[in-house]
Amino acid sequence: MSKLFVAGIGPGSADFVTPAAKKAVKTAEITMGSERALDLFPEANEIIILNVKDVQEKLELAVDLVKKERSVCVLSTGDPGFSGVLKPIQRIIAEKGIEIDLEVIPGISSLQLCAARAELPWDSADLMTFHGREDFSEILKILDNGRPTITLPSRSTKDMAQFLLDNGINPSRKVTVCERMSYPDEKMVTGTLKEIAKSEFTYMCVMIIY
Repeated sequence: MSKLFVAGIGPGSADFVTPAAKKAVKTAEITMGSERALDLFPEANEIIILNVKDVQEKLELAVDLVKKERSVCVLSTGDPGFSGVLKPIQRIIAEKGIEIDLEVIPGISSLQLCAARAELPWDSADLMTFHGREDFSEILKILDNGRPTITLPSRSTKDMAQFLLDNGINPSRKVTVCERMSYPDEKMVTGTLKEIAKSEFTYMCVMIIY
């Protein structure tokens, strides 16, 4: 029976892949995801590699394959519903005007892991994502509401920190950067906003702004 699984794979380490995600991959005829994601699932049957330049095209292919009676599992870093592939897949289905059997399998987001490492109850924080966005101004509306803000920067932590400085946020504001969550070289750095703006990190980061 044709079905589209959208499975969260967690922040990156195999330790955080759920049994439900593994089951979906075993069930699906075709598994689609980035090379980094596919490496976590050696049990996958046929695979299709996603890359940054062809995401839209490949997600449309996934929907079309399911319509043609194939079962497909699309892998999404973290959780599909937070800066993941669920939203674009829903948009594609709506634009095509079709109905397919869709099952969403949640995963552990890097935001959740960052909050855990910081011993921060994440239901006491504001969660924001700026992946793929150029306008950061929305964050300015909530930064002073008394709650920490956990965010995925659009390009880099340095850009986000500099934006906040340029918009009058106190340079001494406490910030924690969680880098490469779940990997062996995972790192947490806490400093002032000014210090973070002068520091270099990889693109795989989460910021907590206190």
